[in-house]
Amino acid sequence: MYRPPSLVHLIEALTRLPGVGPKTAQRLAFHLLKVPKREAEDLAHAILVLKEKAGYCSICSSITETDPCFICSDSSRDRELICVVEEPSDVLAIEKTGGFKGRYHVLRGCLSPLEGVGPEDLRVKELLSRLREGEVKEVILATNPNLEGEATAMYLLKLIRPLGIKVTRLARGLPVGGDLEFADEMTLTKSLEGRREMG
Repeated sequence: MYRPPSLVHLIEALTRLPGVGPKTAQRLAFHLLKVPKREAEDLAHAILVLKEKAGYCSICSSITETDPCFICSDSSRDRELICVVEEPSDVLAIEKTGGFKGRYHVLRGCLSPLEGVGPEDLRVKELLSRLREGEVKEVILATNPNLEGEATAMYLLKLIRPLGIKVTRLARGLPVGGDLEFADEMTLTKSLEGRREMG
């Protein structure tokens, strides 16, 4: 079946996005073909601006347009409390609750031997460096409640415990196998409030 090369190229590009399979990519491509040219240009421009202006915070590794990010620069945030998350999207999910007043550390992934992701691929050294500065009194391990997230939390616990810092884990209420970014604000708030000490 013949398809124009430009359409094939767009579908292939869209399938490289997480969670987008061939059928969804084809549906998106045909949608983009139908929208006014200006709308397609706005989307393309938004992607280019994001790539040009956004980057990672040099302290917490979350997404930002300024360095350090707004959260790391905010003097009203609790410097003694760090919430460790897997991805920048998890920071956004927790911030939406309005209930967390500490700071963050984004690992940019989780341990996954099957995918070849080890500790050296995460921002573990940077986390330990922040903790050795001596300000932090509690670390909340807010990795996802799935096999990889649990393995990452246990690995970090072994590294942090000798530093004499309290380590807590989000309370259950988050579905096992789920991702933080998809949890509602109330569930996340209750998980933060009911966190438990690890050990």
